[in-house]
Amino acid sequence: MTKLSGPMLPPKSGGVPKQAVVLLHGYGSNGADLIGLAPFWQDVLPDAVFISPNAPEHCDEPMAGFKWFDVSFEGDRLASRQTGCAAARPIVLEFLNDLWAQTGIAPEQTLLVGFSQGAMMALHVGLSLEQRLMGIIAFSGALLPPEGFGTANVGHPPVCLVHGDADTVVDPERSADAHVALQLAGYDVAYHVSPGTGHGISEDGLEFATQFIASSAAK
Repeated sequence: MTKLSGPMLPPKSGGVPKQAVVLLHGYGSNGADLIGLAPFWQDVLPDAVFISPNAPEHCDEPMAGFKWFDVSFEGDRLASRQTGCAAARPIVLEFLNDLWAQTGIAPEQTLLVGFSQGAMMALHVGLSLEQRLMGIIAFSGALLPPEGFGTANVGHPPVCLVHGDADTVVDPERSADAHVALQLAGYDVAYHVSPGTGHGISEDGLEFATQFIASSAAK
């Protein structure tokens, strides 16, 4: 199975990492892109190691980056994403299990963050675990429920959803739908819509996510 790797930032405190933040980038990007979120959160989580692995597959387009799964613009796009998430899930799971085994950091001290396609992966994988993560943050994503979603057999981590209302790449309604589905399944959900924001992370969305991290870390 493919082993993931990518940029890493050690704890700002300079000590042994007690927490982990795993950042999953979007389609066509790479780990060097999303690791840029780390400086905004190092003061909130000074003992955390930040890791942003590259997705397992290269994009077909010239000069593009990596992808978690193929993007289809024909037929049922949600069904295609569901299949893609399920196929990539074992690779992300192996990465997390290796991280926990090598560092001794517990799942409960792990934050799973994703943007766009990476957000879909963060939700799909994070909500499939028996262990309860510190939290999941999904920027501009969609919920593709894993097997066993919402049942007593999986952990129920708090979830943060952030989406720009002017996003033309991933419909903002996908996060709105996720908000409803998660609430109905009994999850603690923080949901924020960034006015006038397209397919990206705005200052207000970043601040909302930062507040979510501070709240989750304090529990």
